Amino acid sequence: MYKWNPDKNKLLYKTRGITFDEVVQAISDGYAVSDVPHWNKKKYPRQRIITVVINGYAYLVPYVKDGENYFLKTIIPSRKANRKVQRDD
Repeated sequence: MYKWNPDKNKLLYKTRGITFDEVVQAISDGYAVSDVPHWNKKKYPRQRIITVVINGYAYLVPYVKDGENYFLKTIIPSRKANRKVQRDD
């Protein structure tokens, strides 16, 4: 089950025009293109980052898995990931 902070979800919609609901839908629809450990393991030892393509653009979504739950932290639009996804197509 996916969980997130509802206040963060509202803020993301206001500032970036995207929500965690869209991320979960994209994952369910098969648009998750990678799932890797966070590159800063000292600061974020339990976090992973999933790259999700939504409306043709790549977003990085850091999360923490706790048992059966996935707690989504934020949604980051990524030009670098977008270029990589486009190259891989």
